[in-house]
Amino acid sequence: MKTITQRELAARSKAVLDDVEAGETYHVTRNGTEIAEVRPLGSRRRFVPLDELQRKWRNAPAVDTARMRAEADGFFGDEDRIGDEPEERR
Repeated sequence: MKTITQRELAARSKAVLDDVEAGETYHVTRNGTEIAEVRPLGSRRRFVPLDELQRKWRNAPAVDTARMRAEADGFFGDEDRIGDEPEERR
């Protein structure tokens, strides 16, 4: 990944786009702040193999659902919660 200023991108757009076509990714800055990424369109996968997903999920941290519910209730409140009805009411 390369970093380039907005001014450099405007001045060297053909060379930058040639690099992008060849697989390079650029981060574009304005006043020292990154504002954009220019990358090849084909570099993003649309399909992730099942074995890769399973490997990532195995290494993911466990979710503490009670803590997550308490944090959500603290933020949103619990008076309009959906999904806490007894089984016979569903």
